[in-house]
Amino acid sequence: MRRFKQTVLAAVAALLASSAAMAQVSVTYVKPDDYTDVPRGAIERERTLKEFTAYFKTLDKKLPAGQQLKIEVLDIDLAGRLYPRRSGGEEIRIMNGGADWPHMHLRYTLERDGQVLRGGDEQLSNMNYQGRVGGYFDSDPLRYEKQMLDDWFNKTIAPKVARR
Repeated sequence: MRRFKQTVLAAVAALLASSAAMAQVSVTYVKPDDYTDVPRGAIERERTLKEFTAYFKTLDKKLPAGQQLKIEVLDIDLAGRLYPRRSGGEEIRIMNGGADWPHMHLRYTLERDGQVLRGGDEQLSNMNYQGRVGGYFDSDPLRYEKQMLDDWFNKTIAPKVARR
């Protein structure tokens, strides 16, 4: 019984140590009611921001253990434009490939053990958002924004992480 307790305690200690060393991504939305283009309805806006949060959380798999990426989203302009529907009062998003590309303004810091490794203020956009094949399904309403964020992460964060 004593050996079992020691084994369990060792396993718990190892788990706690490994979770403390895991990479983390946190995201904060600064004044989301003032964003250029997110759904106007509270439920749809909350759903959209939750989808972005879930996406940002997946980036921790691309960071080395012990690093933290903190992101503040300052503005979002989704791909396409909203147009009112004739019935029901809902809106429909139409993407025509013109001047309706996705845009995002964010501020970020990449840290390790409390030390800032990198940080910046970025204006992201993807003017050619419909002209490329991405890794997201057509049914994903944020596929163009996620492609844009993937490009930013792989260009700005991932190469710097690899050199450390």
